[in-house]
Amino acid sequence: MKAAVFHKPRNIEFNEVPDPKIEHERDVILKVTSTAICGSDLHMYNGYMPQVKDIVMGHEFMGIIEEAGPGVTNFQKGDRVIVPFVISCGHCWFCSQHFEGQCENSNAENYGPEGGLLTEKGGGLYGYTDLYGGYSGGQAEYVRIPYADFCLRMAPELEDEKILFLTDILPTGYSAIDWAGVKGGETVAVFGCGPVGLMAMKVAQLRGAKKVIGLDIQPYRLAKAAQTTGCETILVEDAKEAVEAVRRMTSGRGADVVVDAVGMEADRTFIQGLTNVIHAQAGTINALKMAFSAVRRGGHVSIMGVYGTTYDNFPLGQIFDKGLSIKIGQASIYNYIDELITLVKDEKIILDDIITHTLPLSEVEHAYKIFANKEDDCVKVVLKP
Repeated sequence: MKAAVFHKPRNIEFNEVPDPKIEHERDVILKVTSTAICGSDLHMYNGYMPQVKDIVMGHEFMGIIEEAGPGVTNFQKGDRVIVPFVISCGHCWFCSQHFEGQCENSNAENYGPEGGLLTEKGGGLYGYTDLYGGYSGGQAEYVRIPYADFCLRMAPELEDEKILFLTDILPTGYSAIDWAGVKGGETVAVFGCGPVGLMAMKVAQLRGAKKVIGLDIQPYRLAKAAQTTGCETILVEDAKEAVEAVRRMTSGRGADVVVDAVGMEADRTFIQGLTNVIHAQAGTINALKMAFSAVRRGGHVSIMGVYGTTYDNFPLGQIFDKGLSIKIGQASIYNYIDELITLVKDEKIILDDIITHTLPLSEVEHAYKIFANKEDDCVKVVLKP
């Protein structure tokens, strides 16, 4: 079969790879019908997450079951399913406590309580380095799904583009807003108008936020945010001015809820680049620092952007003085997935309006290039095997 294979940073190719096989009775083999490039794929593409061996990319995908192992009795060949991005056994202590992202069994070789940079990571993820299990991802014609009896969900009878983002970015955006306890009447500011940020804005509106503000350094992404969510927007050209703009819109206090949907972004100064070398950091925490400044005292910050290392000059004193509540981590996808499927079926939330490019999987090199380099007004790429 053919797949998008990571060879080294900035080198992902459409290559021939071995067909996946059933390895455990709870596996299924999935024929992929649609897949997408996620912002966190760029952490590997840009070299921020270490990976030495070749690996098939992608954790946002769906398709049709081609073959099911004998332990999978709730799905069968021909079922059309969506695949949550977190690989979870469904039975360990963490899964039983609804912390499936911390599954003890899906990343056995690298799992541990510490959560270090290169050791003792959490549960498995598709196509996201050997540190998270080394699983082949779904930017491929076929993919093996472990623990399929627990992980998979039947796809609603809607076209792929309308439900594909149930696999990751909608649950991630939903987690950001739910963790903050948004009930209605709040001002929510979202740093980063990429796919996750757009989903967080949509969910904030669904939950009754009084004002939703999108902030980004790219005018075309702000335009997409305004088009798809109707939010107010702020172009971030200067960090201090962007924060002041949020305060002017909130009687000087700051937003009730701020979402960091950026993570360890690549945009940085020369000095920040030197600091990264000295402190073994990847990317910057510029967006996160703005989030802590833009939120009001006693407010909540949801951190959905990925941060892979420790960081110098983390503003702990500011967080303490402002009395902030912070929630960070992988989205609670299994806590929300069934509810979100219903919301999408009932058209309470629209997903496909953020897609800017639909391309054959064979053009994956071009797709990564325009997404990573922010070319051709690219916000979200869907790939068709």
